[in-house]
Amino acid sequence: MREKKPNQRGLPSTAYGGPDLDRLGLVLVDLARRLQDEKGEQSTLDAIVGAAVGTIPGADHAAISEIRDRRRISTTATTHQLPCDVDQVQYDTNQGPCLSSLYEEVTVRVADVRADARWPRFSHGVAELGLGSMLSFQLYVSHDNLGALNLYAEPPDAFGDESEQVGLLFAAHAAIAMSDARQITQLTQALGTRDLIGQAKGILMERHRLTGEQSFRLLVVSSQHTNTKLLDVARHLVESGELTAPR
Repeated sequence: MREKKPNQRGLPSTAYGGPDLDRLGLVLVDLARRLQDEKGEQSTLDAIVGAAVGTIPGADHAAISEIRDRRRISTTATTHQLPCDVDQVQYDTNQGPCLSSLYEEVTVRVADVRADARWPRFSHGVAELGLGSMLSFQLYVSHDNLGALNLYAEPPDAFGDESEQVGLLFAAHAAIAMSDARQITQLTQALGTRDLIGQAKGILMERHRLTGEQSFRLLVVSSQHTNTKLLDVARHLVESGELTAPR
């Protein structure tokens, strides 16, 4: 029987240096259950980064970076201010590990951030932030939207092969949890939108004795003439009783 030894984050390893897969499997099952219990998309993201620090060997901090429409980059969840500062340098210089993970590779490991020649402007920008090493995993690619899980450590060489193995499994579970939470959010928003537009149509139908189709067309005309989103026109009508489009 292989002797087990604890790693930096409490997950037991075998005597040969690899992760204890039985124990890791239990940890990931527990993670999946906890993420399912989270209420809302943001709470799921926050739970993911918190669990990443407690699960992936070597991680001091964690964050999720997302790109929407291949242009808008943001840090949507973090465990500390340091990832925000590091990510801002990446966004400002348009280079760095998490951007490479988002755009090019599934996994990017940086043993010594300040000595890595792949992103010179980024390395120079984070020199005073107290960052030693990073590990980034691509979480998802959905149309023009991308996401990455980024891990940060203060000392250099904090992440090894075990970190990558555990991190890849963790990222797979995290991606599923993110997808489920996002679908629930979109469904909730869609139901809310349909309900609000239905209320606005009802007001117009009763006020002007219109059909459902005619009242919806009037909302669309108002949206076009005022250069306002249809949902905002409906909300304004429901809340104020006023429709600003020409009659």
